[in-house]
Amino acid sequence: MELFANDLSVHSQFFNVEAFRESFSKIQTLRNMAKRYGRDIYCSRSLLMKQPISGVPMSQAIGQFSRDERRSIMVWLTAGGPFWDDFMRHDPDDYFECGGEVVTNTAVAEAASRSLLAIQCALVSFVPSDWDFSPIRVVLRSGKDGSPDPVAEIQNWRTVSELEKGLADAESPINTWDELEVNCSTRFKRIHFSDSAFENLNGVPFARSSAIRILKLLEILDQRATSFDLGGVPTPESHRLNKDYFLGENALFSDSSETEKQRFKDRLTFKHPVNPELPIWCPWHAKEHHSLLRIHFSWPIRPDTPVYVVYVGPKLTKR
Repeated sequence: MELFANDLSVHSQFFNVEAFRESFSKIQTLRNMAKRYGRDIYCSRSLLMKQPISGVPMSQAIGQFSRDERRSIMVWLTAGGPFWDDFMRHDPDDYFECGGEVVTNTAVAEAASRSLLAIQCALVSFVPSDWDFSPIRVVLRSGKDGSPDPVAEIQNWRTVSELEKGLADAESPINTWDELEVNCSTRFKRIHFSDSAFENLNGVPFARSSAIRILKLLEILDQRATSFDLGGVPTPESHRLNKDYFLGENALFSDSSETEKQRFKDRLTFKHPVNPELPIWCPWHAKEHHSLLRIHFSWPIRPDTPVYVVYVGPKLTKR
């Protein structure tokens, strides 16, 4: 699925910089969610010229954000992209219409054009705006007498829950452990999987419920690995994740017991994913209960290194 920042949802509707900053913060949260699914949000190179506040271009408004916010946003809008107008699918002479208004040369038209080519697309909009609704119905006026004009209905996501559900529904069903490995390797940006991490699933009967659970556990682990500020200090989100999933007798993520560490020392020592000549000690693990699977990973989680996942398979510390 391809996602596009709806430039039409910026139309001088904000009364001050703080209101615009709060709205842009939500867009950044949506971007982070999209990245967990291996996607980014396409934007236009002209988006910076839009006026979120009457008479104030976006670039000027963003200039009043905090340094960290400003840096992240400007990298996206000026250098990082991706920019859909670098490879437009629709022609500037096409006549795309939405609600009686021409929307050619906008993200709405580009998403509609791709949708009509059977490419799965969706929009992400600033809120509040005149575009706080979904789906968005776009008509391509073909000018052909007697022929119906092509129509695209595009989902328009404004909240994290909507986007997450849409991306989850858009995912191809996982039917094998190999497909799980491919999905994990592309989705999680702060996790480094060893080449042999999934080998021990060979011979284990595939269970989709277990695959879904493994994805969820790895998503939590990836969230924990990204919850540091620019100074490397754990954020409030990091503390919440730690409390909810890493602490307590029944935590989903835990260290092996001292007895297990002594008895199964060899089994809990793996080849380092980056330096195979070196060992890496990974007694920390996540628990999948349906198929009694475990995910072993490096600990502690640090802001300057990825989390190394070295094993996904049956429980290693069976007596």
